[in-house]
Amino acid sequence: MAAAKAKDVAKVMSFYAPGEKLFVFDVVPPRQYAGFDAYKKDWEDLFAQLQGPMTFDISDLNVTTNGSDLAFSHSIQHATGTFTDGKPLDLTVRVTDVYRKTDGKWLIVHEHVSVPVDIKTGQGDLQSKP
Repeated sequence: MAAAKAKDVAKVMSFYAPGEKLFVFDVVPPRQYAGFDAYKKDWEDLFAQLQGPMTFDISDLNVTTNGSDLAFSHSIQHATGTFTDGKPLDLTVRVTDVYRKTDGKWLIVHEHVSVPVDIKTGQGDLQSKP
């Protein structure tokens, strides 16, 4: 199972810029991840908490590019899976990505993952329905 999780992390991280070019605001603490290695650890920690695969359903994807080497996208992503204690993971997030084309490959250099928050209660809306 550990080899499969390492393979899953490697696949996810193949979409991100290497080194210190990457900067991410994820939905989980800490507030930010600066650099590839920091964000990779975030994914490793998440996959370590899961007993099997994680599924993402992406909707409302919109991509804009300058036609050269810079692009951004926004989407709604629904993630599901099962934690090692048997509890389900069921989370809908908003994702904005900024891409830079490097050596012919589009890689994410900035990502912002969030959920709406009820200002009065401080509670996040983990299902994020329109």
